[in-house]
Amino acid sequence: MNLTVIGTGYVGLVTGACFAEMGRTVTCVDVDAGKIEGLKAGVLPIYEPGLEEIVLRNSAEDRLHFTTELPEAMQDSKVYFIAVGTPPGEDGSADLQYVLAVARQIGRHLDGYSVIVDKSTVPVGTADKVRAAVQAELDVRGVKIPFDVVSNPEFLKEGAAVADFMRPDRIIVGCESERAREIMKKLYAPFNRNRERVIYMGVKEAEMTKYAANALLATKISFMNEIANLCDLLGVDVESVREGIGSDSRIGSHFIYPGCGYGGSCFPKDVQALIRTAHARGYATPVLDAVEARNAAQKQVLFQKLSRRFGSDLRGHTFAVWGLAFKPGTDDLREAPARVLIEALLNAGASVRAYDPVAMDAARKEWPAAWFEAGRLSLAAHQYEALEGADALVLVTEWKPFRHPDFAAMKRLLKAPIILDGRNQYDPEELQPLGFEYEGIGRGLALPSVKDFTGSLARR
Repeated sequence: MNLTVIGTGYVGLVTGACFAEMGRTVTCVDVDAGKIEGLKAGVLPIYEPGLEEIVLRNSAEDRLHFTTELPEAMQDSKVYFIAVGTPPGEDGSADLQYVLAVARQIGRHLDGYSVIVDKSTVPVGTADKVRAAVQAELDVRGVKIPFDVVSNPEFLKEGAAVADFMRPDRIIVGCESERAREIMKKLYAPFNRNRERVIYMGVKEAEMTKYAANALLATKISFMNEIANLCDLLGVDVESVREGIGSDSRIGSHFIYPGCGYGGSCFPKDVQALIRTAHARGYATPVLDAVEARNAAQKQVLFQKLSRRFGSDLRGHTFAVWGLAFKPGTDDLREAPARVLIEALLNAGASVRAYDPVAMDAARKEWPAAWFEAGRLSLAAHQYEALEGADALVLVTEWKPFRHPDFAAMKRLLKAPIILDGRNQYDPEELQPLGFEYEGIGRGLALPSVKDFTGSLARR
């Protein structure tokens, strides 16, 4: 059974590569000729641990191919995965233009029974639109060709996408015909060797499952961030609270780590899309509205803490930032808290020296060249280089190299021994005897305000 995967982003490339790893012959299609030429040459457009090895191996063994021509790829395949982007529109709803454009192109070239699989994250009812788009092209051609549309949403975490695909918690398949179900069953059989992971349901139910899952995870994060902010006001250490509630099996320890907000391509976009879907039906979503509002506010917390410590006018100050990607294990800057922080610091007149183990090239493309040329934003070659002469360090992304740094070297390099920990990676009881000023998220320990700090100097 040969497969065609349309789209070579995180979802499409991981999907194609992992099916090829299990012995399928897969052709990945993308309209971006530069991306396709790069993939043919073994250059991946994204960073994802373990993916490059799989792509190179399966390309060399002639199981994984890349092309810009969908009609060419369709000649030897009867299963088509649509894995193109669904970016948020101006109102936050999912933009389906790329999904439907692919559906129409499939309809123009369909020559026999096929299964069209929605792998992209799409709102409830999208499969009906895909089916209508394909059928409209068949009608124009004046042919009757049977086909099924299946919803098979992805549940891949950036930074662990290959492992998630190869060893999934569950595989959701929404289909309406037994014929399509049997094909999907055979397709996913290699991933079910130890236990049955496929859950079959209706197409709309599968579409809703993806949005509901991401919205619930985002809710846990926003809830914990709100509790953390309250802990700061009450002088309570949220880490003890987190451990206490996480031990409850009904709650669990996952996604209750407080921080400076969630980002990436999924949670922000999917929560917004679900809200817009509900509002379009006249249904209010106060819980989801609050999740989104809390996350937007949480991304401002680090800047607010720095402003309280150093004042609202930050001209003449330089801040070191560790971590640019929205999470470890990826170079993805979409909706990253570091973007919000850095732009707020620059707007307040500060300079920023940043470092990320993987996302440096993405950062150079993300921000205006003028910022780099003027020296307002610079990217350090090493994590410790970012600290030289900085007024404070702000940890934004919890990469492993940042977890156990050389604090003695950090104290020598920083202009002042101040750490603002946006991910609660460090132990304040370890840092305070070393002479660091430390503040985390909800640790009940606040950096002195600029007023308090200047007052203490005057009393010396």
